[in-house]
Amino acid sequence: MSFYHFAKTAVSVLLFPAYRIQVIGKENIPKEGGVLLCSNHISNLDPPVVGITCPRPISFMAKAELFDAPIFGTILKKVHAFPVKRGMSDREALRTGLKALKDGHVLGLFPEGTRSKTGELGKGLAGAGFFAMRTDAKVVPCAIIGEYKFFRKIKVVYGKPIDFDEMRENKASAEEATDHIMSAIKALIDTHNQGSKA
Repeated sequence: MSFYHFAKTAVSVLLFPAYRIQVIGKENIPKEGGVLLCSNHISNLDPPVVGITCPRPISFMAKAELFDAPIFGTILKKVHAFPVKRGMSDREALRTGLKALKDGHVLGLFPEGTRSKTGELGKGLAGAGFFAMRTDAKVVPCAIIGEYKFFRKIKVVYGKPIDFDEMRENKASAEEATDHIMSAIKALIDTHNQGSKA
């Protein structure tokens, strides 16, 4: 068993019962090929929660400062995370993300770039649109719904891949592509928010 799968199993045992995690739409994640997985961001627990609910291993972009901690930084690398400087204008991180997608892996992003203090969906940064426009990866929106309180339900909803063919043909800007992704995430939140606090 790889360290990634060991960590996924260990974290699953802790988080699934603690937050009564409900997963919806897991079948929408393509079984192979590059996938750009884009989620809203409401808590520091979002990366592990998405990681344990996605059927495929994910390479997450994580803020560079996290890699400075000796033990935690090592663990992040072992679970396929890689550093990005704030603002997502880090060229090395962009190259690493592009390679992951072109090699057929799943790249996980939180397009807002930082956690929402209100829980409301914020504006996405251009980085997500950059990856969507520069590769043929399937773009899958994800919504995390609920509050991270013990034994209160958290929903993780994976939407159907977003059709980017027309935007790619029209050479849409990265900002326009990101807005398209954020609209899909918002639609998931609006559709599945009812009863999420049950």
